[in-house]
Amino acid sequence: MPTPSMEDYIEQIYMLIEDKGYARVSDIAENLQVHPSSVTKMVQKLDRDQYLNYEKYRGLILTAKGKKIGKRLVYRHELLEQFLQIIGVNSENIYEDVEGIEHHLSWNSIDRIGDLVQFFEGNPECIELLRKVQQQNEEQTEDE
Repeated sequence: MPTPSMEDYIEQIYMLIEDKGYARVSDIAENLQVHPSSVTKMVQKLDRDQYLNYEKYRGLILTAKGKKIGKRLVYRHELLEQFLQIIGVNSENIYEDVEGIEHHLSWNSIDRIGDLVQFFEGNPECIELLRKVQQQNEEQTEDE
């Protein structure tokens, strides 16, 4: 199982390949805000652990194992963003909040959050009820 740091790299590599068709060390470094030398070390580790195939100066490709995990990591990230939007988290906080929690939840928790998102999407009246509760709580807090 990859570490949280490895997950960040796999997720980023997966997204770059999906968007651009390739992932370069410089692009990964820029997106993760790390030094290219750090990316090279991690890419070599991911190659050893068979998440990708890396050839110096030639680039890298995800293995089937890497693609499967990358796809799941992107799903987890997008699902958590969607969940936080539904429950009313301020949009300027969502990305950082997802980054802070995504590695600390079990896949069982992620699946249950997915169920909840699906429930809310199928029952928009429940979102309205949630908004009313939130508004009441905010008004109550202001009165105190």
